[in-house]
Amino acid sequence: MKALIQRVTEAGVSVDGQMIGSIGRGFLILLGVGHQDTAATAQTLAKKSSALRIFPDAANKMGVSLKDAGGEALVVSQFTLYADTRKGNRPAFTAAAPPDLAERLYLEFVEELKRDGIRTETGRFGAFMQVRLQNDGPVTILLES
Repeated sequence: MKALIQRVTEAGVSVDGQMIGSIGRGFLILLGVGHQDTAATAQTLAKKSSALRIFPDAANKMGVSLKDAGGEALVVSQFTLYADTRKGNRPAFTAAAPPDLAERLYLEFVEELKRDGIRTETGRFGAFMQVRLQNDGPVTILLES
């Protein structure tokens, strides 16, 4: 599983021109699921995400977690994080989990964030979405299981 985390001042996701999820200060998390991932993988990566200390502390160093900052999360399914471009110029996505497994684990990741007390919004799994964000820093971190 891969989580591309962007610290944001705000973010939102739209489908067919309609906003379906938005947050203020927090994380935009683009989440990719691989073949080998499990519910335990999703839970572990969600806990790591909410505990990731990339908000500034009193000394203006990265020392405060999403949970401790009272931040929110917008989680968007992103199978293209598993793009393989080693051969040719057209990416292959064979390492990405099939849609039924990916959706189940995506939802497990979201539920684990919510269980951890994080206000969480989502995109729509499998839909063509438009994502907007105001990156803060900019700070972008890739977490992998």
